[in-house]
Amino acid sequence: MAQSQNKTVEFQTTGVSYLGIGGKVGKFLVGDKALEFYADANVEDYIQIPWENVLQIGANVSGKTVSRHFQVFTDSGKFLFASKDAGSILKHARSHIGNEKVIKLPTLLQTIGHFFKNLFAKK
Repeated sequence: MAQSQNKTVEFQTTGVSYLGIGGKVGKFLVGDKALEFYADANVEDYIQIPWENVLQIGANVSGKTVSRHFQVFTDSGKFLFASKDAGSILKHARSHIGNEKVIKLPTLLQTIGHFFKNLFAKK
């Protein structure tokens, strides 16, 4: 049985985890101790990320809209998630990990532009 690390849950929503092959649909729990994801198909298939292990969390932002996809960078790797409430998840995470650890990720066009800039740079 999966045991939650959180004592209280501040925010709950549905979303997708892109860990492994394909996406798993499930529930996000944002609590006082960790960010947790529990798959709907199998509750034992879960991801628990304690706030003290989070290095950065970020999403693409254009204007005032936040992309559905967000990434969590930890000391053990990178996790990719998607949720219709990604902005709310980031707002709740900001209160636990600090404002400086919530970042804007580069858009696809910025990434491609950076690639070509580095490709043709003089060495």
